[in-house]
Amino acid sequence: MNRVRHILIGILLATIVLWACPLAAQGAEGGVYVAKVSGTINPGLAEYLIRSMEKASREEAACLVIQLDTPGGLGLSMRSIVMAMLSSRIPVVVYVSPSGARAASAGVMITLAADIAAMAPGTNIGAAHPVNLGQKKMDETMAEKVVNDMVAYTKSIAEKRGRNSEWAEKAIRESVSVTEKEALELKVIDLIAKDLDELLEKIDGRELKDKGTLHTKGVRRVILTESLRDKILKTLSDPNIAYILMMIGLAGVYFELSHPGAIFPGVIGAMSLILAFFAFQTLPVNYAGILLIALAIILFVLEMKVASYGLLSLGGVVSLFLGSLMLFEGTAPGMRLSWGVLIPTVVMVSGFFVAVAGLVFRSQVSKPRTGDKGLVGEVGVAKSRLEPEGKVFVHGELWNAVAPGSIEPGAKVRVVGVDRLMLKVEQVE
Repeated sequence: MNRVRHILIGILLATIVLWACPLAAQGAEGGVYVAKVSGTINPGLAEYLIRSMEKASREEAACLVIQLDTPGGLGLSMRSIVMAMLSSRIPVVVYVSPSGARAASAGVMITLAADIAAMAPGTNIGAAHPVNLGQKKMDETMAEKVVNDMVAYTKSIAEKRGRNSEWAEKAIRESVSVTEKEALELKVIDLIAKDLDELLEKIDGRELKDKGTLHTKGVRRVILTESLRDKILKTLSDPNIAYILMMIGLAGVYFELSHPGAIFPGVIGAMSLILAFFAFQTLPVNYAGILLIALAIILFVLEMKVASYGLLSLGGVVSLFLGSLMLFEGTAPGMRLSWGVLIPTVVMVSGFFVAVAGLVFRSQVSKPRTGDKGLVGEVGVAKSRLEPEGKVFVHGELWNAVAPGSIEPGAKVRVVGVDRLMLKVEQVE
């Protein structure tokens, strides 16, 4: 009986081992993870790529392929991505695709930092010269420091990956850009592939220093999509969205303060302002621009309180325009406020406040139409003899009135004053 039991246990253990071996092999392969990047390099995109690398590494993927198409973006976000790529435990492949895509500016450094760099036919790479900071041109000393720092950083990346560091320097100093064929000849990239299938086939079996041999042919693929949080952060990192949110927030708070109890404008305004300032943390913001926009709102509000005959409104329009123009520092792609957003917003906001200020001014200088003051100047008819008191019909009502002299019934009278419920009238010649 014991012998039969031992045989059954042996068969069971053998079955478990044979069943587990294929699973272990499948887990070792881990599949190829693919992250698609399209648009400017900003904090939202950087967080998405860093989390993609962490996920692929945690799940022991064969490699992570970054399909790249970018005009560039923020240097700080680019450096965060490059640091994560250089410290990644699994191979990271950057594939500039599809045809027509580019890896410009910050995209050059990301491509050079890859374990394997590839491009699709009809793509280009280059033009990585640092752009000016702020709306005014940098002085020569500061510009030289920025360029030299970026050159040293990029050359160190290229040398670490065994790529053409001389071309990397030219891409920064001279803004040179090359096609995929030229990039391959210059040893900027490792290969050209028309699509993802061909890429995975070409890199299969490649030996990578400290990362072993790649096995990518015929393995499963996992497409990593952006989470809702990534999409929200990426959207908020757009300066145009951040600017519009700030203007909506200021308008909502103004409505709530001028009409307490409306609730809805205040809630929307507060939420918009919080989101706008959250976005400002991820963008190169010039706080002088924010102060000028706040000054513009203050001037518009004062126009409703002080009769400046349009001078405060003019100052508000100029302040709003200059503040919007100065709001974001730098001219990196995707980090500028679009003229198509700036001009309509300034016109609409200025027009709204100017129109409201005009209505307030007209109400201040126009003749009162209700109450005691609204009766002064009205013309009526005497219904009885005024000697000096009597009855007059004014504004559709019968009033007690007093006159400085005698007025016959039927004569026209004009109201010159009101004393409680007694009208002071005079005869109209």
